[in-house]
Amino acid sequence: MSTDLIEIDAEHPAPDAIARAADAIRRGHIVAIPTDALYTLVADPFNLSAVRRVFNAKGRETDRSLPLLISDIMMAEDLAKELNNRFYLLARRFWPGPLTLIVPASPRVPLRVTGNTGRLAMRVPNAAVPTALVEALNQPVIATSANISGQPTCRSGIDVFGTMDGRIDLVLDGGACGGAGATTVDITEPYWVMIREGGVPEREIAECLKGS
Repeated sequence: MSTDLIEIDAEHPAPDAIARAADAIRRGHIVAIPTDALYTLVADPFNLSAVRRVFNAKGRETDRSLPLLISDIMMAEDLAKELNNRFYLLARRFWPGPLTLIVPASPRVPLRVTGNTGRLAMRVPNAAVPTALVEALNQPVIATSANISGQPTCRSGIDVFGTMDGRIDLVLDGGACGGAGATTVDITEPYWVMIREGGVPEREIAECLKGS
């Protein structure tokens, strides 16, 4: 497999670049894009062949879930089995932005995407490229860090290309991407759990959920 690279303006991506990336995803391909939380690999979560290719490209264990990028709370409601009050408090406060929320997955989400856990991680990005791509596809996309598992996440399109050439199909190179990465919070249990602290500090999560 040869990996293609297209240079784009990350803040104002050309429609033809977004259209090419969307077409690649529809065909089961893997695309790397800049987001507000470093570079990310995106693919179709409803295409099991594409899901398998993402695991293989990263060398990722199949019992680990694959997060999704979505457009809004309405799409989250369609993908989740149920959403509690903590979800709405956090989503309305921090979306769009670098906060990933783990919720119970609806039956329409392939179990392999959840790492066979039945739990789904998702967020609404605050960046032009993923927003345009989800809008063009009118569906969520897999969004996992652009790296080989266990190695640092790539911070530029050239880094992604150098690391994953031959493993993925297309890189949208928007230059350097200096985000802190997304904070991940599990809200499926009686008490919320900080899985990873990134762009949203833990203290802000605690303040938002205080008394809930």
